[in-house]
Amino acid sequence: MALRLEAVTFDVADATAVAAFWAGLLDREVRTEPGGALVPGGKTQVGLRFVTSDTKEIGPRRLHLHLTSSSLEDQQRTVEKALCLGGRHLDVGQGADEHYVVLADPGGNELCVIEPGNNYLAGTGYLGEVTCDGSRDVGLFWRDALGWPLVWDENEQTAVQSPLGGTKISWDPWGRPPIQPKTGRNRQRFDLVTADPTSEAERLVSLGATRLADLADGVELADPDSNEFDLHAD
Repeated sequence: MALRLEAVTFDVADATAVAAFWAGLLDREVRTEPGGALVPGGKTQVGLRFVTSDTKEIGPRRLHLHLTSSSLEDQQRTVEKALCLGGRHLDVGQGADEHYVVLADPGGNELCVIEPGNNYLAGTGYLGEVTCDGSRDVGLFWRDALGWPLVWDENEQTAVQSPLGGTKISWDPWGRPPIQPKTGRNRQRFDLVTADPTSEAERLVSLGATRLADLADGVELADPDSNEFDLHAD
């Protein structure tokens, strides 16, 4: 059964504003949806969805985005463009000698503009990585769930990537295994689509997912690290 990652979804206070930021930064369109907006991806670039929500962030975010750079000038252009579109610099404890730049979008979501010459992100495209706080087990789960090859597996860190290339998705306990315990629902999650959500949900449960609730057009589940994700009809 084909399963496709349509988007990474973010709950934000103003979906229209955050979607406009990312569409401008990534040079993509915005598709208005009930309650939010989608910044579509492509065959090798993951989409981003923003849903207007008044729920508050509880605890640290479990994922953020990495953008790539072809040169120092290109990196600076991305930073300046992000700031002009409504982003801001963000201090997460990074040192002054770090070569990447940490920013936040208008919804407070973290993004890093990675320095040029990063071999790990070579060839991934502009939206190079969705990096998640997660265990090795959850990386293996998503490898099997998506049918994407494991392209990194070292020191409890894992990453998968579509066979076509493009955006990587990685899991890393971020230097402090085990991962931080959840204190509420995530405000970031994966949105997946398939032709038959019922059968696909059964397969995902057999891989280690937990079924949480029925949706109008699909199923809400959680992966082995208790991260919620939605499965919809394609």
